[in-house]
Amino acid sequence: MRRIERPKISVTRKLLPAVEERMAQLFEAQFNSDDIAMTHDRILQCSKGMDVLVPTVTDTIDASLINALPNSVKLIANFGAGVNHIDLAAAKKRGIMVTNTPGVFTDDTADLTMALILSVPRRLAEGEKLVRSGDWQGWNPSSMLGHRISGKTLGVIGFGRIGEAVAKRAQALGLSILYNKRKRLPAFTEEILGIQYEGDIDRLIARSDIISVHCPLNEHTDKMIDAKRISIMKKSAYIINTSRGEIIDEDALIDALENGKIAGAGLDVYTYEPAIDARLLKLANVVLLPHMGSATFEGRTASGEKTIANIRIWADGHRPPDQVLEGFS
Repeated sequence: MRRIERPKISVTRKLLPAVEERMAQLFEAQFNSDDIAMTHDRILQCSKGMDVLVPTVTDTIDASLINALPNSVKLIANFGAGVNHIDLAAAKKRGIMVTNTPGVFTDDTADLTMALILSVPRRLAEGEKLVRSGDWQGWNPSSMLGHRISGKTLGVIGFGRIGEAVAKRAQALGLSILYNKRKRLPAFTEEILGIQYEGDIDRLIARSDIISVHCPLNEHTDKMIDAKRISIMKKSAYIINTSRGEIIDEDALIDALENGKIAGAGLDVYTYEPAIDARLLKLANVVLLPHMGSATFEGRTASGEKTIANIRIWADGHRPPDQVLEGFS
């Protein structure tokens, strides 16, 4: 690959000022000043003459868009770790390299997950709304009762960086931790983390008081938590999702919440976001957040720095450290 002295990049969403300033110093950068999610047509228009496209999770970089990208685009430098919104096979077929920014949001997402694990059983969102409503009549021994966290069993589905970070935090709260992943961890790692392997997802779901989902979205995990699996949850159980909305069958979840088949849920992601199913908005036993698991200054800055590093190393003719696909020279 030839070296590109000052690559031309197109960024699809508004990033932190310090990140955009650095990009403008290093590259011929084109930014999205109005910060409105781009349509396919606008992405294609903004990609003309560009070497690099810098999308985010709000962009659907599917095969039709990739196949229509100008020949000048040779790198998709994703701002964020997840790449389920990018058709990797189509990119590979066109010889377009894809990079991402793994690891920078691990602690942020784990912190938010723990906030939901605490918030839903203890009814913190309901309590906050009660105080703001002006209807609170003061303390009494039978009001706003929730459930104790300590002593409960947390089932972690997907045990990568974020799942492990959640387990470490949960251990400090006195939770017993079951985990599921494709390959079991070594026994000494399980002992250090204080976790127990459960290779069968159904058994993990049935045994857990709180279930936290940390899987990437792909053809194997789409609606992985379906009506059948929700039906084997304890009636007193809660489910937390800070991963991708499509992993849980939203209709089945809503039915279970409306009919008291499970106790509650904490959601930071949704199937059709930013649209939220109106039925969810009516439920008191659900805490709803606006996809803010990675929303820290530190995390977004670090993601920008990784994006810049990937572009610079690629432009220098080397393999970027966060290349998603192998086989490019």
